[in-house]
Amino acid sequence: MISDIIEITSSGENMGAALDVTRKVAAYGDLVPKNTLHLRLLAEEMMGLMRSIAGEVKGKFWIEGEEDVYKLHLKVDAALSKEKRRELLAASTSGTNEATRSLMGKLRNFFFQSADDEIAAYNGSLLGKGINGDGVKPVTDWEWSLTRYHDTLAAMKEKQPEAAEAWDELEKSVVSNVADEVKISIKGFEAEMTIVKKLV
Repeated sequence: MISDIIEITSSGENMGAALDVTRKVAAYGDLVPKNTLHLRLLAEEMMGLMRSIAGEVKGKFWIEGEEDVYKLHLKVDAALSKEKRRELLAASTSGTNEATRSLMGKLRNFFFQSADDEIAAYNGSLLGKGINGDGVKPVTDWEWSLTRYHDTLAAMKEKQPEAAEAWDELEKSVVSNVADEVKISIKGFEAEMTIVKKLV
């Protein structure tokens, strides 16, 4: 099952309709209230990520469901100039902005990062530990995984204060506590976030 695809913008256009999709999907799947709430929370986190970006950014939201696995998708056309991306990020974050310290804040910065050599900077960061990449890959083709990030932090948290702090942030995150997996992929000029929820 694939839901309707809702076109949304960072200014809030159609976000209500996107959230309504979660209700329809839950009704179609005959989900219990707890699972309905989880889908809604994850969709709200995605809408919050879109809302946090300054300027007009367009995206598409939809949900796929197969048996007991639901995938929430947010796809953004990343065909923005490097300068425009810098403006968007500069307007939405500052060096001490608490929002960028949260898991979703960090993911927002990665999600809307320039699809060029600036992404390579994430290789050296703690968040970059969730990036899939053995060896050299084109800088416009990346995938970040919450599971890989979680496993790396678990191994590093005892030895590195920075990793311990990131672990605490991860533990407090709604997304990491509700979702089974989060993936962010950047391919060419498209960025896509997929949140996976397995219902039991």
